[in-house]
Amino acid sequence: MESRPWLKMYPKSIPTKLKYEPRTVQSYLIDTARNFPKKVAIHFMGKEMTYQELYESVLKMANYLKEIGVKKGDRIAIMLPNCPQYVISYYASLLTGAVVVQTNPLYKEREIEYQMKDSGARIIIALDILYPRISKVIKQTKLEHIVVTAISDYLPFPKNLIYPFIQKKDTGISIQLNHEGNTHLFNKVLEDGSFAEIELDFDCENDLALLQYTGGTTGYPKGVMLTHKNLIANATACQAWIYKAKPAEETILGVLPFFHVYGMTTVLILSIMQAYKMVLLPKFDVKTTLKTIHKQKPTIFPGAPTIYIGLLNDSDRHKYDLSSIEACISGSAPLPVEVQQKFEEVTGGRLVEGYGLTESSPVTHANFIWGQENVKGSIGVPWPDTDAKIVSAETGEEALYGQIGEIAVKGPQVMKGYWNRPEDTAETLKDGWLLTGDMGYMNKDGYFFVVDRKKDMIIAGGYNIYPREIEEVLYEHPAIQELVVAGIPDPYRGETVKAYVVLKEGATVTEEELDEYAKKFIATYKVPKIYEFRKELPKTAVGKILRRSLIEEERKKVQ
Repeated sequence: MESRPWLKMYPKSIPTKLKYEPRTVQSYLIDTARNFPKKVAIHFMGKEMTYQELYESVLKMANYLKEIGVKKGDRIAIMLPNCPQYVISYYASLLTGAVVVQTNPLYKEREIEYQMKDSGARIIIALDILYPRISKVIKQTKLEHIVVTAISDYLPFPKNLIYPFIQKKDTGISIQLNHEGNTHLFNKVLEDGSFAEIELDFDCENDLALLQYTGGTTGYPKGVMLTHKNLIANATACQAWIYKAKPAEETILGVLPFFHVYGMTTVLILSIMQAYKMVLLPKFDVKTTLKTIHKQKPTIFPGAPTIYIGLLNDSDRHKYDLSSIEACISGSAPLPVEVQQKFEEVTGGRLVEGYGLTESSPVTHANFIWGQENVKGSIGVPWPDTDAKIVSAETGEEALYGQIGEIAVKGPQVMKGYWNRPEDTAETLKDGWLLTGDMGYMNKDGYFFVVDRKKDMIIAGGYNIYPREIEEVLYEHPAIQELVVAGIPDPYRGETVKAYVVLKEGATVTEEELDEYAKKFIATYKVPKIYEFRKELPKTAVGKILRRSLIEEERKKVQ
């Protein structure tokens, strides 16, 4: 087969090889603050912060962390939604030489305890309403300090006064803490912190910047070790891909959570490297997001299919101007073709599907935003300096064009390995190749197609069935807003195909009608045998539908 056939598809504006500076992630903030001190770095719910103000806050936080004992290589957990405090905490931690441990604010005590124990984090920076959860498990971990902040700390007047009352009404929690002992108040930290510059020696290729925990659908979550080089390489490639974007001129919408590696790379790191303005939202809410796009006019909008679907299906969407949006790369889940086409019609911008995983910082593939037409159903081609191939399940050798096998990738963004898990690392990294666990194929032009997760493949009556193929067909039905297909236990076939369906507002459809529709496009053995209509589907914080949790529900029913 031709080596790297995708390179001939590249538009002239995208180089096939890139230069990566041997720098730390935090060094870009220092440069951007010096070059664009008065430029707005962050817009958050009506309040703005310049790059100079951001860097000063980062310096103060970093010096305070050093004062309480943080040393190079220590782990600092950040358990916050998207807000200025997240940006400050992230870059301050890196400035001290620490390794950031990103922690989902939705985690319960058991999950917090596991991640803190596994990472060995000494410090956690968290929201005030999360303090009760953390305090219940702190004695079982190596945590020595908690830095606490509130959303209201960075809200403009009078929102900062009103928000605590709204929070208490919504959560039933009201927290009053003192700046003493091992509890540190974020605002007080910044008052007490020093402006002293911090200089440390770094080995950017090997020094860790991040421990990013995988979802843990196949057991306990694993800490993915990502170096400074990994993160910079992926953000550099992202900038090359969106080549029409101008440094210091773009506005990027940060609704993908930073504690997810995709939001972190495409917003938190890329924005700082390119001096973009970040418009941050602490969580995805359809109305708030529509209003924010209308007012703040973001040009770049990384997202996930559920986010785009939510915006498109809102009954008030026509009231808002979304035409500022120029470029979107969708990740974390398959992007239905109907959603892509409709979103491009509404915004006038481009929405393309990309692909990646935590272990690759995360992006490895994407469709071209400009210069080439999208290939329907494809995750696109490998990014610059990224190799990819299909490994045959039968032979272990590289597969032929169109032959289904496991997708493997190699490149500067691929992780160093799993934290304290050499056996898992050896199983996943083979001679520098990252085995993704995703089944797919490549066509003769070098476009890759994912047919499904290796572990999500359904084996029914001896047939291999890939849920994504069925989902792509059913998503085209005009009544369906969201769906997921899963294999559930069946005493006769081993597994059978079930579709969980969320209908569009006001739409109706019967199981029989969906059955007849599906049979027009796919073989009968692939057509769902069961349909379940739901008001909503279980999702991760980044909007990925939790297929595994639905399968677990079904397994419990037959126990």
